[in-house]
Amino acid sequence: MAGVLKKIDPDVHFRVLHLLEEEPSLTQRELAEKLGISLGGVNYCLKSLIDIGHIKAENFKKNPDKSIYLYLLTPKGIAEKAHLTSGFLKRKMAEYHALKKEIDSIQSKSKGA
Repeated sequence: MAGVLKKIDPDVHFRVLHLLEEEPSLTQRELAEKLGISLGGVNYCLKSLIDIGHIKAENFKKNPDKSIYLYLLTPKGIAEKAHLTSGFLKRKMAEYHALKKEIDSIQSKSKGA
């Protein structure tokens, strides 16, 4: 199982769990659009997350289209999302600080020109 998880980008993993927690009825196509990744990538990610127990897929019982699913976070998935949130925020803060430093450097050089 852990081998599967290593192949999922941690930012994508976090974002999938975050989106599904907010909107469990999102389709794979909608997820792909929101994440900016391919439909095949979303399908692979969802299958992997189901395999490792972070989400479960359930059919809408009253919908005649049985291909419509709810993707629900499991308790293990909720715990993993909390863990991933911390790493996601640290990476984004590091990116922010690096960009801010670069912008400040460019601005100071352009003022001197």
